[in-house]
Amino acid sequence: MRVIGTAGHVDHGKSTLVRRLTGIDPDRLAEEKAREMTIDLGFAWLRLPTDETVGIVDVPGHRDFIENMLAGVGGIDAVLLVIAADEGVMPQTREHLAILDLLGIQFGLIVLTKVDMVDDSEWLGLVEQDVRQVVSGTVLAEAHIVRVSARTGAGIPVLVDRITELLDGMPPRADYNHPRLPVDRIFTIAGFGTVVTGTLLGGALRVGQEVEIQPAEVQARVRGLQSYKQTVDIAEPGSRVAVNLSGIEKKAINRGDVLALPGELQPTILVDVHFRHLADASRSLKHNAQVKFFSGAAETVGYTRLLADEELPPGAEGWVQIRLEKPLALAHGDRFILRYPSPPETIGGGLVVNPHPGQRWKRFRSDVIAQLNTRMMGTPAERVAQAAARREPIKRAALQKLVGYADEELATAIEEGVATGQLVMLPDGTFMAAVTLWQIQDELRREVSGFHMTYPLRLGISREELRSRLNLKNATFTMILERAEGVISHNDLVRMHDHTVNYTQQQQVRIHQLEHVLATQSFTPPSTSEAVEIVGADVLHALVDSGVIVQVQPDIIFSQLVYQQMVGTILDMIAANGQITVGEVRDQFQTSRKYAIGLLEYLDAQGITRRDGDVRVRGRRA
Repeated sequence: MRVIGTAGHVDHGKSTLVRRLTGIDPDRLAEEKAREMTIDLGFAWLRLPTDETVGIVDVPGHRDFIENMLAGVGGIDAVLLVIAADEGVMPQTREHLAILDLLGIQFGLIVLTKVDMVDDSEWLGLVEQDVRQVVSGTVLAEAHIVRVSARTGAGIPVLVDRITELLDGMPPRADYNHPRLPVDRIFTIAGFGTVVTGTLLGGALRVGQEVEIQPAEVQARVRGLQSYKQTVDIAEPGSRVAVNLSGIEKKAINRGDVLALPGELQPTILVDVHFRHLADASRSLKHNAQVKFFSGAAETVGYTRLLADEELPPGAEGWVQIRLEKPLALAHGDRFILRYPSPPETIGGGLVVNPHPGQRWKRFRSDVIAQLNTRMMGTPAERVAQAAARREPIKRAALQKLVGYADEELATAIEEGVATGQLVMLPDGTFMAAVTLWQIQDELRREVSGFHMTYPLRLGISREELRSRLNLKNATFTMILERAEGVISHNDLVRMHDHTVNYTQQQQVRIHQLEHVLATQSFTPPSTSEAVEIVGADVLHALVDSGVIVQVQPDIIFSQLVYQQMVGTILDMIAANGQITVGEVRDQFQTSRKYAIGLLEYLDAQGITRRDGDVRVRGRRA
């Protein structure tokens, strides 16, 4: 389904043309009828000979209402640029044309109205010639010119045929499975409640779905749907839709808010954009200039941050970060318009490239500019890889939301990204950019190597400490550790493959001294603190890491040989009697209750024994 918009000067008969085409008066307000002037957005629809219904948005033409016009043209597929034959191109027509060009609306027709007011065919030829000159180099450069009279009906059948041909030649609206409805009207209906209208983008909307209004961050449920006065269960992308919402009041919603599925959009007050400055703008765009920002049906004041230029003269293009005074719900690929607030002037527009930069960029950073260029002009595989360039894996649906590709486009981009080594698909079906994976693996190796340098007598760094240093979720850390070359993970320690612990001759003497003490005091060994006095804390850590000594409690250690002997004896006693008590362990080894309890609690934690009341039984890992 499609939506077309009317644009042009206030006196060029746009609303009259819409009434002649559709039988619907788009002017809703009493003031509009009294002044014979479109002030706010008007809506109608036309049934084509092909039986397709096309929505029509009639936007204001007067310069005083240009900002209302901007709220209506963001979601249209094509435009009817209306020019009166008896007046020709007016300044406001030129501004509308510039806006259409900036918004990238690539399809349209030029409608020469009021031809019944001109008897001179030569004059009509001159007007058409002037129109061709004005639209040269714009999106409407090749558009057909159709002569009509809304009063007499002359040319209307030809215009309908041209609209039909135009829409037939357009690619279908993409369905990204992420519906978005920029809200351009809010009202209530007695017995039904709150209703919002807009042009549906990005995906289908269904009755019964839970939805979220951003940036208000309020949730509601789709109670009913209408498209062109027809009740539907599913609204398709590209259609004008009225959504009856339950669970939300009219006052909670404003024009410019966006209806989407919960969690699909997040409001932003910083946005990176590629900006095209109009050639006939009155002055250069300066750093930190105050502007009015328009996107979809939303508007707010913003401040420009020129990322790669000292200033942008008229006709130039560049990267700009805009700080918004109030949060807006924006997505990658959205079009926008900038205007000066005073005196009011449309100065340019362009493309939202990164709606969530997350930080205020320093100016003149080549890496930031390169990143933004890839986001805007990179291949599908490059864009997908860039979207996956984050420290945690990303799911396919989240990836699709970021890049804005339909299912088939996304599948192709992922396949190319994996094949070219830019993207890594993980066993659980999530994705990471290969460069990010390499960077984190390098960080991991640096952390392990640094630990070895700081603690040369330690066999390795604990997995949990390493994970914490890298600030990764456990599943991500495990996956990256398994893929990291040159690193060994064993017994909860991580070390470089070539790392060995080398003791000095003096340290070896002290180690032998400790081993002798542990052997002679097998079941009542010295405490950890006493062992530290003999060999030093670093050496004791190394002996524990390497398994020469088993530390069962913070202050209880055994030699590995004695520990294995005690474990074997305990398991044999359990096998013979079905259980064992603390007292039996104490008596068997002629030790104290402290050592018996400490050892059994350690064995419980290891799964070798299991406490059952006051006794121990065989554990699942015995």
